Amino acid sequence: MKKQTTMLIFGLALIFNQANGQTFKQQFSDLDSKNDTVGQKELLQNWEKTDNNDPELYVAYFNYYVNLSRNEIITLGQNPEGKDVLQIMDQDTTKKEPVGFIYSDTYYNPDLLSKGFDWINKGIEKHPNRLDMRFGKIYMFGQIEDYENFTKEIIKTIDFSEINKNKWTWSDSKPLNDPKNFMLNSIQDYQIQLYDTENDDLLDNMKRIAETVLKYYPDHIESLSNLSVVLMLQNQYDKALEQLLKAEKINPEDYIVLSNIAQAYNLKGDTKNAIKYYELTIKHGDEHTRQYAIEQVKELEKK
Repeated sequence: MKKQTTMLIFGLALIFNQANGQTFKQQFSDLDSKNDTVGQKELLQNWEKTDNNDPELYVAYFNYYVNLSRNEIITLGQNPEGKDVLQIMDQDTTKKEPVGFIYSDTYYNPDLLSKGFDWINKGIEKHPNRLDMRFGKIYMFGQIEDYENFTKEIIKTIDFSEINKNKWTWSDSKPLNDPKNFMLNSIQDYQIQLYDTENDDLLDNMKRIAETVLKYYPDHIESLSNLSVVLMLQNQYDKALEQLLKAEKINPEDYIVLSNIAQAYNLKGDTKNAIKYYELTIKHGDEHTRQYAIEQVKELEKK
């Protein structure tokens, strides 16, 4: 599944400061590189007085408060969760396992972050076609693991794509190339983010997002697959197959869909159809998927 990466720091519009020839964008960027938060705040207040309708002002304010709210803390613990860590070894050199870890963690001050959300909300209200504003907000909800608001904002974005017919813009309010697919690919990335948490409580979030996409884009194969995966994990194999067979009709050679169909039949106990679709996966899949399907066929043929 194709992933798109959404950056938190957005570009700023070209509004010129007549005093020194620099744009507000350039000034804000320079101050940011120097970590001059006092200078940034003064600039933002001046910017607001000069042009409070500029969409980049709201992006800048959001970034300002997000960065101000972020704190790196050092943690001594047992669960580094894949972060860069310093292992603490026992003084007894015969023991090879670490007794603990030291690692950095990120904490966001909720009051300051709330101010950032307030500014980006104002920006979205004034400039609803700015997809970068919406994705920046979603990104931050993901960072603080507020997955309910993360999901709600994704759904709002999908709903609005029907209203604005995917006339999305990005930094400097420039139109996106292929905006519909850019949006859908990014949302697929967010679905993977939810799935990778391995939190079963978030399966409903994935389901809500997939169903919203399919409401407007019924031929979106990734969402049909996402919905089927959720249904399989919930042991609803017939409903999962219903979605997957729709996806197969759209693209009969999509090996991810074919593999998922085989898995659904396998879980359902339908060995004949499971083998059939694993063999189709072998025919159309990449090397890794083909090898997996070959092993599955061997196991099923033993039954």
